[in-house]
Amino acid sequence: MKLSKVKQILDSADSVNFQLENGTQVPEHFHVTEVGVITKHFIDCGGTVRNEKVANFQLWNANDTDHRLKPKKLLDIIALSEKVLGMEDLEIEVEYQAETIGKYELDFNGQDFVLHNKQTNCLAQDSCGIPAEKLKINISQIPTSTATSCTPGGGCC
Repeated sequence: MKLSKVKQILDSADSVNFQLENGTQVPEHFHVTEVGVITKHFIDCGGTVRNEKVANFQLWNANDTDHRLKPKKLLDIIALSEKVLGMEDLEIEVEYQAETIGKYELDFNGQDFVLHNKQTNCLAQDSCGIPAEKLKINISQIPTSTATSCTPGGGCC
């Protein structure tokens, strides 16, 4: 989800809620402790130089259970980040504490922002010798024509 979509949602929202993709709610007393831009400049295993840039939100739970982040406050934090950091309309990546700091893609289900697990991937599979995933079909789904098909006792096998 891009930053512009988050701002559009927050503009008409009554509350700000996050949940993990398994349905577990992020405690409602979370803080957004960082809004920033993360730039990653790297070489993939195939030797291609790459640049990635994302807007980053870091969520944190404190022991102040009376804390509730309002949509207007988050919009103000985003506006300040756009002004001071020159933040563009980038895809959002969310950091949230699990066993370690997890990185998540952001979505919205009509009520809550949803944190979807991110996965690692090889960006140069053709250079690494990783075979393309083969199409898996059930042999009974393969159409046959009667002109080329074998029948029991037909002598074609």
